[in-house]
Amino acid sequence: MSARRRRLSWGERLMIAAPYLWIAAFFLAPMLLVAKISVSQSVLARPPYRPIFQLSDSFVEIWTKAQSFTLGSYRALISDTLYIESYLSSLTIAAIATLITLIVAYPFAVAMARAPERLRPILIGLAAAPFWTSFLIRVYAWIALLKDEGLINNALMALGAISAPLQMYATTGAVVVGIVYSYLPFMLLPIYAALERQDASLREAAADLGASPAQVFLRVTWPLSRDAVMAGSLLVFIPAVGEFVIPDLLGGSETLMIGRTLWNDFFSNHDWPAASAAAIALVALLMAPLLLWERARLKEERAR
Repeated sequence: MSARRRRLSWGERLMIAAPYLWIAAFFLAPMLLVAKISVSQSVLARPPYRPIFQLSDSFVEIWTKAQSFTLGSYRALISDTLYIESYLSSLTIAAIATLITLIVAYPFAVAMARAPERLRPILIGLAAAPFWTSFLIRVYAWIALLKDEGLINNALMALGAISAPLQMYATTGAVVVGIVYSYLPFMLLPIYAALERQDASLREAAADLGASPAQVFLRVTWPLSRDAVMAGSLLVFIPAVGEFVIPDLLGGSETLMIGRTLWNDFFSNHDWPAASAAAIALVALLMAPLLLWERARLKEERAR
């Protein structure tokens, strides 16, 4: 006979409910407001939209209005090539930056995890050091490095490697570099945590059985860190897709990303319904990799 489940106290219930209340207040409520604006009518007023639904509407009024309103702002996302190009460009730039971030972060994570234990806190501190300064200041520092008269071009010209400044600033490449630099700790730290927890005897056993260093990595180290790699990739990819500050400061006029498009719609064109629809579509687009990863993870756990 199974033991009776203990009834939770009000304090315990509150502790369990706290994360859900936080998500509801700071994620669901703002997203519902944005969704409401996305189905509103754009007007020349302040604010620049006319809501279809009002909080004072009765259920009958809401039902009547729901049958008559249109999804013009959402249809514009498909018909207007600007949004399609912005989404595709953002996804491409974010994917490239995520891949480069992984290539850079993984060797550093391995070195940190296999360093002497007394040095690991120092290395973790150095990895997190960029967070001690303003994000905006760090991006502005790259402007000073990448401009035609910047430090990199001056150093290369002083060494005789180039005769004229390289065009690095205001390019898509500069945006990728800025994203890699800014989000590197989000990739590095999860991978380090996974590698640091790995049992070294597993690698030693594989080596004793005749596995080469490459085989040890592919059959032991990498599989045990794959979940951390996926988590770090999502932590970099998702914010990079909607990034605004980096493309605005380091990108040129040809660098098209959805963050800049949303900014222009909100503050230059004053078309809040169109910008809200694009933001809702972006959230739906970014939820896809999360759901696919969670589905694959659950499927793998069931297979075990």
